[in-house]
Amino acid sequence: MSTSFPLAQDPAAESDHPLARAFASFTEAAGSLERTYGQLQAQVVHLRQELEVTNRDLARSLEENRRIRERLRRILEGLPCGVLLMEGGDRISILNPEAIRLLGGSFEQAAALPPPLLAALQQARETGEERELPLASGEPDKTAWVAVRHAWLEQSCSEPTSVFILRDVSEAKKLEQARENMRRQQALVEMSALLAHEIRNPLGSLELFAGLLAEADLEEESRRWVEHVQAGLRTLSATVNNVLHLHNTPQPECAPMDVGQLLDWAYEFLLPLAKQARVELQVINSLRGVTIHADRHRLEQVLLNLALNAFRFMAGGGWLSIRGRDFAADGVEISVEDTGPGIAESDLPYIFQAGFSTRPGSSGLGLAVCQKILEQHGGTIGVESRAGSGATFRLRLPSPGGAR
Repeated sequence: MSTSFPLAQDPAAESDHPLARAFASFTEAAGSLERTYGQLQAQVVHLRQELEVTNRDLARSLEENRRIRERLRRILEGLPCGVLLMEGGDRISILNPEAIRLLGGSFEQAAALPPPLLAALQQARETGEERELPLASGEPDKTAWVAVRHAWLEQSCSEPTSVFILRDVSEAKKLEQARENMRRQQALVEMSALLAHEIRNPLGSLELFAGLLAEADLEEESRRWVEHVQAGLRTLSATVNNVLHLHNTPQPECAPMDVGQLLDWAYEFLLPLAKQARVELQVINSLRGVTIHADRHRLEQVLLNLALNAFRFMAGGGWLSIRGRDFAADGVEISVEDTGPGIAESDLPYIFQAGFSTRPGSSGLGLAVCQKILEQHGGTIGVESRAGSGATFRLRLPSPGGAR
């Protein structure tokens, strides 16, 4: 029996075997895949890190954007002017609280706005100039003036965006109107003072001639006519002096004067006026020989104004009493009391205001002038009255040694 031994194989032949080649290729491919996987893992880690950084930046950006939007919202809400944002020509996207107040409500479409405002917005957009217009406010019978200014927010896009600034200029309009009224009133004051000054000189001459006629030996009927002329001239003189004293009053020329003589003058001077008004005049004079430091002509104007005021409100006749009392160191008091219709309680706070009067056609200057003259003398004037029960005016003047 013979023994056989396997033949040694050639290594080169083994490497050429298909399985060997396939295994080698698989091993190489597996190594390549492993390396690629490692690279992919590294890239994934890097991308994850970049994504985390981007997410953090985006979160910070979103938070900052939210804060900015919140700030802008608060700024819009706190602005003293109205902001109206209009997109696409007619859609209103933003109305801050001041704009809602000025417009009287919230609007989403421009077509719903009041036509005058819509026209003003269009004109402001076309001209670029600020427009002013009156708008009815939420309060009854009150109009607010609004100024409208336009600015383009986005003009190049297909749907342009406009922002309108609305300002409440009502107070400025009121101030402008008040200044204009003041200018007109100042012009009227200057004109009235000039006319009063020009009238006073010939009026004084007429009063003098009327007085001479009253002293002449005239028949009874002629004397009555002269008294009527005197009454009319003295009334006109009081009006002229009121205008001058109220609008151009220098400091009084004070000197020692006898208050009793002032009351005696009042009786003689006012008697023709009282007769014409069918009023019984009474003067109770207990001040003869009592001296104060005052401007007599100004105090004469005060008594004349108070008497004329009483006569005008006693159209059917009545009674007027002027009484003087001496309070020694506390000064003197002159009261003027009438039986007229009295003064309504609601009118008492206003009767000394220039221009206030409850009688049609009256200038409302008499009592204002009285108060001004008394204040210049360091005195006071007060009134006691009830509707239907007459009125009593009390003048307090300091004595020479009293408070000034």
